[in-house]
Amino acid sequence: MGDNWIKAFQSTEMIRAEIAREKLEEHGIPAVILNIKDSILYPFSGKYEVRVPAHDLLKAQTIISDEATFEQPE
Repeated sequence: MGDNWIKAFQSTEMIRAEIAREKLEEHGIPAVILNIKDSILYPFSGKYEVRVPAHDLLKAQTIISDEATFEQPE
């Protein structure tokens, strides 16, 4: 993965990131999940970023914004 991959989605829940990645791949967009840790002291906190190639970013954002399953609970 080079510098041309950009964050399309992020969540504090791995399952939401996995759903986003699968949905993007169903639409032909390659996607990877990065586990971003906030701190060495708190290894269980952090976020998950779904990244896609830069040229697919707009399409990926449209797919994600159209899916209610990606919304974070309040």
